[in-house]
Amino acid sequence: MPDKVIEIHGLTKVYSMGEVEVRALAGVDLLVDVGEFIAVMGPSGSGKSTLMNILGCLDRPSDGTYKLDGIDVSTLNRDERAVIRNAKIGFVFQSFNLLARTSAVENVELPLIYGDLGWSREERHKAAMDALHRVGLKGREHNHPSQLSGGQQQRVAVSRALGGKPAILLADEPTGNLDRASTADVLGVFDRLNAMGRTVVVITHEDEVAAHAHRVIRVSDGLIVSDLLAGVA
Repeated sequence: MPDKVIEIHGLTKVYSMGEVEVRALAGVDLLVDVGEFIAVMGPSGSGKSTLMNILGCLDRPSDGTYKLDGIDVSTLNRDERAVIRNAKIGFVFQSFNLLARTSAVENVELPLIYGDLGWSREERHKAAMDALHRVGLKGREHNHPSQLSGGQQQRVAVSRALGGKPAILLADEPTGNLDRASTADVLGVFDRLNAMGRTVVVITHEDEVAAHAHRVIRVSDGLIVSDLLAGVA
């Protein structure tokens, strides 16, 4: 097990827009230890979303290297990235993306069915139940989304991301659709998961969310302009 779950060196991303080239990332270096809680912040157009897409194996860099859990994913093609993405990354988005007519446990089980993990039906069900219990939803396993609060629905989404035991939990503005109470509820879940050893990377523009991280990384003009431990001015 590597002690660095994310290793990025000299990462660049250039988009061609007609005759114009846009440099979204201009040489990013980043190391993340196993078990860290990282917040990535930056204004619109800073390169934050491009970095998130590469971290999540949704895109590949133009140059540089990216190792995820010891695997060099920077040169992989789309299909190869999909395999790594399914095995190594749990995604949580601003929108819950739950199936309305499906119970909480079934929502969590669904990606395990298509994740090519080789698990039996019983193993998938146990993994889904365990994931729901880890986020405090014991007794709510058979509720449909309409029977759950916004915070509870996002916790189901977190459980779904955890089902395959990924190397990192990657959350993109996970509290953007939540009220203050539900935001505190979900951030508490991230805190508990991180305390259990889970690596968490949150993309956010909210200081309240970033305050829960060990490190706050700020991106501007395609570069990391600050990388500070929590509580350091």
